[in-house]
Amino acid sequence: MTTPIDPTDSRSSHGSTLMSPTLAVASVGALAMPKDIPHRSVKVRDTWEFAVRTTLILCGAFSILTTAAIIIVLFSSAWKFLTHDGVSWTEFFTGTQWNPLLGSVKHYGVLPLVIGTLLVSAVAMAVALPGGLITAVYLSEYAPRWLRSILKPVLEVLAGIPTVVYGFFALTIITPSLKDIGLKLDVYNALSAGIAVGIMCLPIVCSLSEDALQAVPRSLREGAYAVGGTRFDVAVRVVMPAALSGIVAAFLLAIARAVGETMIVALAAGSSPASFTNLKELGSAINPENSTQTMTGYMVQIFGGDASNFGIEYLSSYAVAATLFVLTFIITLIGHRVRVKYREVYE
Repeated sequence: MTTPIDPTDSRSSHGSTLMSPTLAVASVGALAMPKDIPHRSVKVRDTWEFAVRTTLILCGAFSILTTAAIIIVLFSSAWKFLTHDGVSWTEFFTGTQWNPLLGSVKHYGVLPLVIGTLLVSAVAMAVALPGGLITAVYLSEYAPRWLRSILKPVLEVLAGIPTVVYGFFALTIITPSLKDIGLKLDVYNALSAGIAVGIMCLPIVCSLSEDALQAVPRSLREGAYAVGGTRFDVAVRVVMPAALSGIVAAFLLAIARAVGETMIVALAAGSSPASFTNLKELGSAINPENSTQTMTGYMVQIFGGDASNFGIEYLSSYAVAATLFVLTFIITLIGHRVRVKYREVYE
């Protein structure tokens, strides 16, 4: 009887060695494939990797060079202002009068602009920080999933509204509403501008804080519930301390955003620097019901065409911008140190 040949057997019934179908196909493919294809594939791959690497390096270098150019232009112009005749370093950093445009005697003390900036930022943070954190805790720990899917996109929409809209909202809605409840406000005031800035910063605090709370492992919550903790106890005593670094980072980012805000304060805060010479005038300068001017508001005023771009008034805007840059840079450094110190890593 003739034994049938098994195609998968490496040997035939006559004892001769047969090649398996897989090896046969591979051998045929090897014979039909040009020998230089692997070499060309390596060359193409190396070319693409070189192009991608070069593109990434150029993008990184572009961002670094852009930042360096901004710093060089900013501080070189600020140096021209500080070394100009009639300008004193001591007066600029410690002076309490800011009047570079009007009058026969001009004053270049930047403290009134710094006070106005910090005043508006303080009002804004009084609105944004507690409101954003409470909303984040509710969305993370209390709200059902369907409600969270609705509320979070609505809050994100607030971050996309142009700041000029917030400025007009402060003038036409917030200020009249505050006057209706009995507050004696100027038409332009720091309180309305600060509230508008706080509403603008609220989505930043809420979104970043909610992300930090959601990043806390579920096991910590379950452990707290297992020892008898209520939902409030778990949220306040377990989840929030575990997400502290992310919450503080959100706070500091919102503060930096409020300090650098431009259009809202330019429209709603006014253009009168909070200059002072005694304690009574200082109390009026830090009163949020009165008009004030921030550093960004002054820069808008200068670049709006009120001063020649060859005069000392124009250069003063660069000195103010450099002061604002240093202030926001310090806030950023503090935020980085806080994130590193209180960061929690979970597996």
